[in-house]
Amino acid sequence: MRKTPARTRPTRLRAGLVGVAIAAIGATTLTGSPASAAPRLDPTQFKGVNWADPRDNFADDLLKLSGLSTSDNYKQTYAKASRIIAAFRANLGANTVRLPINPYTVNGSYWKSYRGVIDAATDQGFKVIVSYWEGTGERKDGFIDDTATYWPMWNTVVKAYKNNSRVYFEPMNEPHGYTDTEWADIAAKWLATYPSVPRDRVFVSGAGYNDHVTTVCADPRLNGTYLSLHHYGFWKEYATYDQWKADLKERIGSCANRTVADEFGAPMTTGFDYNKPDAANNFVNYVQAVTDTFRELKMGSVYWPGLRTDDSYTLQTLTGDPNRPWLATTNQSGADRLAWAWGRGKPVQR
Repeated sequence: MRKTPARTRPTRLRAGLVGVAIAAIGATTLTGSPASAAPRLDPTQFKGVNWADPRDNFADDLLKLSGLSTSDNYKQTYAKASRIIAAFRANLGANTVRLPINPYTVNGSYWKSYRGVIDAATDQGFKVIVSYWEGTGERKDGFIDDTATYWPMWNTVVKAYKNNSRVYFEPMNEPHGYTDTEWADIAAKWLATYPSVPRDRVFVSGAGYNDHVTTVCADPRLNGTYLSLHHYGFWKEYATYDQWKADLKERIGSCANRTVADEFGAPMTTGFDYNKPDAANNFVNYVQAVTDTFRELKMGSVYWPGLRTDDSYTLQTLTGDPNRPWLATTNQSGADRLAWAWGRGKPVQR
């Protein structure tokens, strides 16, 4: 989720992790015909939102998506998720949801229930981006927590969904512990480990806090994949509309035709009006600039968060019976700007 991007890296590396991740990962390769190195990519097809754990998705236990319960079985999870996914479409016009995974959620018995979320979304025609999130506390350092559980997690997820064309795989969220080169090596290792996954169903995170895609874009080993970018208004205390556009474009470089901003967001429960210019308001400048740029550059975008309980950035909030959840929009002007990024609606009159 939201963090200040850092171009400098920690000097401490988790013991042996980089070498293990790049050169000697004990993962089972799922065989299949190698995917085309350069499929045709269309980032504009991704019009989505993140669905998050109220605690954020950094967790050292089961992920508990807002509105769901880890005590629910598959059928109960599927039913609740079906309603929430339907509300994302009805309220926002979304067709994509980004979901977190971690080893605790996938490698144990809860995986059967959690699959109900993915299945409910794909059964309604949604695209689903599944992304690995590291743990919290000392583990929240931008490294894969434990390769001994990371690769079995991905083996399970890929085996379950490699043949479902609506499921996309993001090897790691915000890999800021690694240098740009180290991260590209790990992403290349993921692709080599799962050759049966078409490259156009893989999202390679930008380096750092997903805050720039230029280096992964330049690596030929990663050709044919989508690139995921994160971008937030709180990264600057203040910038003008034009300065925000320039900042975003610098992070994208010439790679917009492969890039999906799968996290970006701003306060939605504070009453800001994003449909009118307000040069003094940093977040208004930011939201208008980035949504205009996504549309201009024909990028995909996935808002953070579509749903996260008690997050001022959430664009949706839970309503009604917890066993039959529905959603309400927290800021219609924010939803309007999102629609504009996705190719609908009206521009801000500047």
